[in-house]
Amino acid sequence: MLDLTGTILLTAALAVNLNAFITMMPLSSAQKLTTVTIAGLWIGLAIALAGTGIYASTATPVPMVGVMLVLPLIAIGALAWLSAPVREALLALPAPLLIGLNSLRILPGGFLVLLAVQGRLSGPFPQDAGWGDIVVGVTALPLMMAVARSFSQNRVALLAWNILGTLDLVTAITLGVTSAPGSPLQIFGGSIGSTAMGSLPWSNIPTLLVPFYLITHGIIFAQLARAKAKLRSDDGFAAARSSL
Repeated sequence: MLDLTGTILLTAALAVNLNAFITMMPLSSAQKLTTVTIAGLWIGLAIALAGTGIYASTATPVPMVGVMLVLPLIAIGALAWLSAPVREALLALPAPLLIGLNSLRILPGGFLVLLAVQGRLSGPFPQDAGWGDIVVGVTALPLMMAVARSFSQNRVALLAWNILGTLDLVTAITLGVTSAPGSPLQIFGGSIGSTAMGSLPWSNIPTLLVPFYLITHGIIFAQLARAKAKLRSDDGFAAARSSL
């Protein structure tokens, strides 16, 4: 029953994230269609690979879960670095939207805790990652409303939350790797550890949802940096005018 519920809700979360992200980007219809197609193919690949059982295999020198997690980050980072239009399209996404989408982290966080209760995950991984996601998801809602009212007045709170959300994901990845049975890096979890994350629907968390949320945090960091640079520029301009 938990697997069925997880399939439905995690798929819904993926659909909401993808639809909101692409809809709000300032792209042409053709560009949005291309983006949706690429994202859809990537999601299909991640799910198909899970069906082969490769995520649970320890035979590969580099875990495929890690490859699927890192590749979208590299691709988006490279595109943003090399292409000004892509960079501007990402930075144009409303900060309240990016924050609000993180509220859906309550779902994977809750499922990790429930999987631990059922004995399908063990060690510190499900508790730390699960409750961490829940805290970040719950705090996203009031912060989203505050930032929607005033971005500039809530920059410090947004920075603190964004650091917390990023550290939560990095910690979850680290604990997931060090809890994977058969991994040379395993420290925690015994024979169970993070095994459940290698099969559907739970593999969608590290291979699809985690990269997505890391991308939202990266965009928010960039927006905060741009806002800080603009504030310094405005202050410098004002100081120059006053000295005339």
